[in-house]
Amino acid sequence: MIKPNYLTAILAFGLILVSVGFLTGGGLAASIVLWLAINVLITASFRFVTLIGELNFAVAGFVGIGAYVAGSGTVLLDLPFYLTLVLAAFIAGLISIGFGYVTLRAKGPYFMLISFAFTEVIRMIYTKTEIIGGSSGMIGIFPPEYLERYYPVFVVTVVIGMLWLLWKLEKSDYGKVLIAIRNNDAIVETVGINVHFAKVLCVGISSFVAGIAGALMAYGNNVISPGDFSFLLSVYALAYLKVGGESHISGAVVGAIVLTLLAQFALSFGPYEHIFYGAAIVLSVTILPEGLIGLKRYFKKSSPAPVVATKSSV
Repeated sequence: MIKPNYLTAILAFGLILVSVGFLTGGGLAASIVLWLAINVLITASFRFVTLIGELNFAVAGFVGIGAYVAGSGTVLLDLPFYLTLVLAAFIAGLISIGFGYVTLRAKGPYFMLISFAFTEVIRMIYTKTEIIGGSSGMIGIFPPEYLERYYPVFVVTVVIGMLWLLWKLEKSDYGKVLIAIRNNDAIVETVGINVHFAKVLCVGISSFVAGIAGALMAYGNNVISPGDFSFLLSVYALAYLKVGGESHISGAVVGAIVLTLLAQFALSFGPYEHIFYGAAIVLSVTILPEGLIGLKRYFKKSSPAPVVATKSSV
């Protein structure tokens, strides 16, 4: 029986998105492709920290840091496009290392509350800082002219690269250490591994990716404001992950795509949009506790029992 190759499926879907971008070159379809890809990347970033058993609601804050670094680099400093992407990723990652070093002594709901508070503090800093637009935000954040028409294609390409990086890290020895920490960090410490450092690095990698997502979002939207990066961004990422499934990175992809498309469909319900959207999430999580990727077990054909050789009596 051929086992499902999740990575191939992700790449195939990425190819479809790129094709849509090329065929449309703009308009609603290209806009949907753009936001599908960005939501996938934010969800994958959120999921990476769940490898150590934590829910990091500070992801929204680091997406915002990436967006404001890119916006400031473009609007205020007139820096090259690709340099702003790199700076957004590294600055978000570096800040997160300091954040993680201080906060990752806490676990479970305590860390979740701290990360939630961090996101709101960062959002208030944006609001009170006039040089970056204050509560009005920043405008005029455009990608290079040669890239503007096919910007969704560029975003999908970057997202696929980041998904591949996260997947490889998860399958590496370091990824196995993270999963072991989630299962029992005390045992991991007994073999000489610095658990705190491993957890801080995990948050740093996640925030590096979140910073890139924020920069891509800023260039895709052309305008950013503090309200774009509230804790709700992390709540949506959690919803995408729960609906898609946490056990594999493909769950982040599936959940983000399905719920983003569902949100577009729910717009037609007018004032009942949020009721419909919320009901869909509740039903999905209740009926499919393993997420949509858990459906794969229903499509597996039962393998024939192995033939056991026995000695014939003489």
